[in-house]
Amino acid sequence: MTVSAYAAQPWLALLNDVQRAPVSPADSLVHALRAAVETVPDRPALAYFDGRLSYREVDELSDSVAGHLAARGLERGDRVAILLQNSPHFVLALLGAWKAGATVVPVNPMYKSGEVAHVLRDGEVAALICSDRAWDTYLRETAADSPVRIALTACELEFQTRNDARVLAFERLPQAADADDLVTVARQGHKAPGDRDPGPSDIALISYTSGTSGAPKGATNTHGNIMYNAERQRTGLDLPEAPVYFAMAPLFHITGMVCQLVACLNSAGTLVLAYRFEAGAVLDAFAEHKPLYTVGPSTAFMALAAHPAVTREHFASFRNISSGGAPLPPALVEKFRAGFGPYIRNGYGLTECTAPCASVPPALEAPVDPVSGTLAVGVPGPDTVVRIVDDQGQEVPFGEQGEIVVRGPQVVPGYWRRPEATAETFPDGELRTGDIGFMDVEGWLYVVDRKKDMINASGFKVWPREVEDVLYTHPAVREAAVVGIPDGYRGETVKAYVSLRPGADEVPEAFAAYCKERLAAYKYPRQVEILPDLPKTASGKILRRELRSRSQDSQ
Repeated sequence: MTVSAYAAQPWLALLNDVQRAPVSPADSLVHALRAAVETVPDRPALAYFDGRLSYREVDELSDSVAGHLAARGLERGDRVAILLQNSPHFVLALLGAWKAGATVVPVNPMYKSGEVAHVLRDGEVAALICSDRAWDTYLRETAADSPVRIALTACELEFQTRNDARVLAFERLPQAADADDLVTVARQGHKAPGDRDPGPSDIALISYTSGTSGAPKGATNTHGNIMYNAERQRTGLDLPEAPVYFAMAPLFHITGMVCQLVACLNSAGTLVLAYRFEAGAVLDAFAEHKPLYTVGPSTAFMALAAHPAVTREHFASFRNISSGGAPLPPALVEKFRAGFGPYIRNGYGLTECTAPCASVPPALEAPVDPVSGTLAVGVPGPDTVVRIVDDQGQEVPFGEQGEIVVRGPQVVPGYWRRPEATAETFPDGELRTGDIGFMDVEGWLYVVDRKKDMINASGFKVWPREVEDVLYTHPAVREAAVVGIPDGYRGETVKAYVSLRPGADEVPEAFAAYCKERLAAYKYPRQVEILPDLPKTASGKILRRELRSRSQDSQ
């Protein structure tokens, strides 16, 4: 097969004229914010429980943060780590750092001291913005042994008065003597530096990968990468003016950052924040704010569907719901639509391509491959070329499996100060994803699994996703994950971990028998273990690595 087969972009026929049209993104979110202030200064930019911040207020408060950082010696290109949950404080810290000309390093608030220390040292972070509780309990000591020289803390009780105990069950601490208070600084009226506006080629984020396949590396997402995907979402989602987005994915994660925060503010919409995911609090926010769009992992939708108070009315306002960050089983899509109305649209992307590089267009539904039962993750955009290649880097025909590689304006230039890893993962600027998949002749992309997660059972290839998709059709299964474990006879054998839906009381043997009826003999799980919950990253991706370790430890 020649390169022209994929370069011909057969998926373009599935897009409408608006989705195919060229886009002209703003240079950065800073520029998009100022444009919104010019046109809709009093429109709510952020909604946080009962609190609201207008576009004018967000602009002025983040200006003051930028001015403070510059006055403290932060220079253009310095790194600012942000370790906060989904609150207005995160947005003000992000915009303030960008207005100061800095690169932001978003950090998972669930990270422990050693994980944060790696990021602070590897990123040579100059400033750290975190919660007052994290600073008091462990980050003070962590930062002391790092390049950090500026610290700001925040109490996420501010900007609202409801104090929902489900997620905000904490008190404000006395202000630390060795850190400044973010909100106090934001209200002091400092002026942002006038000569540090970021450009498209400047590094906006150093986004550390989740570490599901090794030590985290920092992907260098540029402002151009971010704004391209945000603008594609604005033009492609077919939402009305002033859309209301709900931030279900964490903002520190590339999906939450780009598909929620940046996309919403780039559309001059209102971003609804609820601190962190708690199913009951999220459903209450849906009822109160009536969002039009949200994106989250499949595990979040499972949790919402299992909540005892959930009704169809909770989802009545949505024009579009997307899933990303974790595999989306076809059975979940159909169960969710039957129970609550919306069709969850799949999407595919990585940190290294600044969130999505393929998605399901709003007017379409993703097909399910009749052979494997895999749900398509979507189609690439008009400026993106996705190819499927073999182990030698040669293209395989449509319909055949291989590694997914991506080229487009959302692909990052490389990893932060990792030239060898950059050369390996981005040969000639094309992203080698490490994911196995295939594309059909119409241009629908299917992700089979991670290359490293393939199970070799007696010489037969078993992809965990295929077994998981079968498990998700069982009415008792809430979550499922499949891993390969050592086996003296078969080399590896298949083991499944499941968590149960409320009220279910199935035994492990029932799930093995269920899969045996529906899969080839070498694919069904010989072992099944039931857990209360499966381990996940903060973005909702189930950690097969931890489950493999659990299996090895128990042997």
